[in-house]
Amino acid sequence: MEQIIDFLTGWDQELMLYIHRLSSPFLDMLMAGITEKYNWIPLYIILLYLLIRQFGWQAVYSIVAVVLLVVISDQLTSSFMKPFFQRYRPCHDPEIGHLVRIITKCGGYYGFVSSHAANSFAVSTFFWLLFQHHNRGIWLLFIWPLVVSYSRIYLGVHYPLDIIGGALVGIFLGYFIYRLTLWLSGKVPFKFQITRN
Repeated sequence: MEQIIDFLTGWDQELMLYIHRLSSPFLDMLMAGITEKYNWIPLYIILLYLLIRQFGWQAVYSIVAVVLLVVISDQLTSSFMKPFFQRYRPCHDPEIGHLVRIITKCGGYYGFVSSHAANSFAVSTFFWLLFQHHNRGIWLLFIWPLVVSYSRIYLGVHYPLDIIGGALVGIFLGYFIYRLTLWLSGKVPFKFQITRN
């Protein structure tokens, strides 16, 4: 078991450093912009518009669900998982921190799992499930968490496994809140499986 952990840790560090070294002044600026959550406000406005256009005043239920989803995702990853696992971010890691260029602020000491990945994958999963029968192109929304997640590795603030862990947490929470929303609205019995409406 210890050998597996050592192998995964080594692979994680090497892949992070490889991505981090694919640098240029333009990419530094681009990735710093991508990772900034306020730069995604236009996307949030588009998603809000889609909700209102599709569901009218009933969109308020989905809006409340999304807010609840983000709060749960963010608190679970930041307030519980990071302090629990206490895995250093690359930029704070005593082993490789000296190899990491500080492009933006490094953030807190711990990085497992990534809140950026968890939050963006949670929202994308929720909206994909909500609109999969109404909008065929909704799967393109997953480009958002993928790009944001890549930027976190590039900037040296997360390892790939931090991102994978965050993505899995986000997908699970997005699906769970979606099913819970359907159950509370009386549309389906609460069963933890994907079914077509």
